[in-house]
Amino acid sequence: MNDFSSLALSPALAPGIDALGYTTMTPVQAQSLPAILEGRDLIAQAPTGSGKTAAFGLGLLNRVDPANLRTQALVLCPTRELADQVGKQLRKLATGIPNLKLMILTGGTPLGPQLASLEAHDPVVVVGTPGRVQELARKRALNLGQVRSFVLDEADRMLDMGFEEPIREIAGRTHAERQTLLFSATFPDAIRELARALLKDPAEVTVEGQHSAPAISHLFGEVEPAHRQKALAGLLLKYTPESAVVFCNTRKDVDEVTNSLQQFGFSALALHGDMEQRDREEVLIRFANRSCNVLVASDVAARGLDVEDLAAVFNYELPTDVDTYKHRVGRTGRAGRQGLAFSLVAGREKNRAEAVETLLGEPLNWQKTPLATARPAVLPQAAMSTLRIDGGKTDKLRAGDILGALTGEAGLPGKAIGKIDIFPTRSYVAISREQAGKAIARLEAGKIKGRRFRVRKM
Repeated sequence: MNDFSSLALSPALAPGIDALGYTTMTPVQAQSLPAILEGRDLIAQAPTGSGKTAAFGLGLLNRVDPANLRTQALVLCPTRELADQVGKQLRKLATGIPNLKLMILTGGTPLGPQLASLEAHDPVVVVGTPGRVQELARKRALNLGQVRSFVLDEADRMLDMGFEEPIREIAGRTHAERQTLLFSATFPDAIRELARALLKDPAEVTVEGQHSAPAISHLFGEVEPAHRQKALAGLLLKYTPESAVVFCNTRKDVDEVTNSLQQFGFSALALHGDMEQRDREEVLIRFANRSCNVLVASDVAARGLDVEDLAAVFNYELPTDVDTYKHRVGRTGRAGRQGLAFSLVAGREKNRAEAVETLLGEPLNWQKTPLATARPAVLPQAAMSTLRIDGGKTDKLRAGDILGALTGEAGLPGKAIGKIDIFPTRSYVAISREQAGKAIARLEAGKIKGRRFRVRKM
């Protein structure tokens, strides 16, 4: 049986499962949930997009006691974006559990509000990044002594980012009888060593993703280092993907490549770790809602990126290890759709290309790389524009209020309105490019939920 109804789950989890539309378990859920619900430790190799968040989320929520107002479950993630994504999904799964306090504790956000919230009363569930969780635990603001569910999500990336010592310190602060669940896309020796130190007699699950193996065309093009930017623009013009991520190895390259693509006329945005949190959030929102069609990113910054139907991934330069290559290209070709992964390779990177060839198990498909020389007359335009509304959850705004204002007073057809994202003090709505001006004019002249809010196009 692959139905969630076959599991011994608390009835309080049924509303969350229904709200997320879950009926049949994915392979990672079917293989791991029985062991998790038995209370066993688990080490699971599962790719991004395999449903692992619901697997560990249902496990830890089934285990917590909402009446015990102590921190009982902790999920560590490598980045702010991924922690936010995991936290949102856990909140949806916990819809049927009344008064469950869940906190997302990440760096790059002010410490004061987090300390104040922790002082008010402990969260039952914490999702966070290792650095901030370690900092709050050391300040004794976050007490982990009652944590009996400890999850390491994307453990390989956390080790890549130098978080092994914080993870070990945090684990040492949790309850001795905790259950530990470790999820990783790859199993290098460092992960095996960490698992031996933190897990007790773990069940092992491996999901290769063969049930829905990504249909990705891996293409490679030789390029002179001085011609990389022209080659990248030429490839984007040749393949015209509706949405593409360009991966760079350094922050400097991210900024330079973004500027170069903008000069060629592309709606390109940069994403890297040195950006302010709000700027990163807005870039991710604009890319996810189709109001920008090229995202230029570093590996760390793009870790929490979750975009359905990503048409193409471009490697501005091959990464130095094949695991990173797998992470990058694994973002396209999902859910049975065709994906494109094109890598630019300079002469000095041939050894990296050979390592990828070994990974793929077949000769590389080399293609001629066209060079763009000038801004073209016609460029692929992003389908949507993003409007920012200076009001959010603290103003009691909901997605339905914004949708109602746009389709009601503003008179826009429903099909012109895309994704709506609501934050504490601001909201974002995607509007079809042709209707954006009309939407702003009507919203500024009218009201949302009986109030006027400042609206501007991003």
